[in-house]
Amino acid sequence: MVYFWVGIAGFLGASLRYLIGVWLMDADMIFPFSTLTVNLVGSFLLAWFTFKLVHQWSLSSKWKTAIGTGFVGSFTTFSTLSVDTVTLVNRGDAWLGVLYIFVSIVGGLLLSNLGYSLSRKGGVV
Repeated sequence: MVYFWVGIAGFLGASLRYLIGVWLMDADMIFPFSTLTVNLVGSFLLAWFTFKLVHQWSLSSKWKTAIGTGFVGSFTTFSTLSVDTVTLVNRGDAWLGVLYIFVSIVGGLLLSNLGYSLSRKGGVV
């Protein structure tokens, strides 16, 4: 039954990812803002979900898997980050590619830390 919940959560995460891509479509012509946005938000959410929802609210492993793997896993995307970086480099914007990777990694770590810290301090619900 856990597969069903992972599938439902995955559908929701992937749909939200798509909507953000549509919303930022024009901005993505210059820089991959939609992928950066979902990966940074996903870094925060996964850390917050893991520590707040699972540990403090004692969610079952079924819900932990559905939220973490299903929703956040389908919402974020490493493969698109990779392709976006190659695209930036191939069009002659290597410095933007390096900036993109740097902001993605450092921003992801900072937002994961923020999600973890807020979950421990009782922030965000």
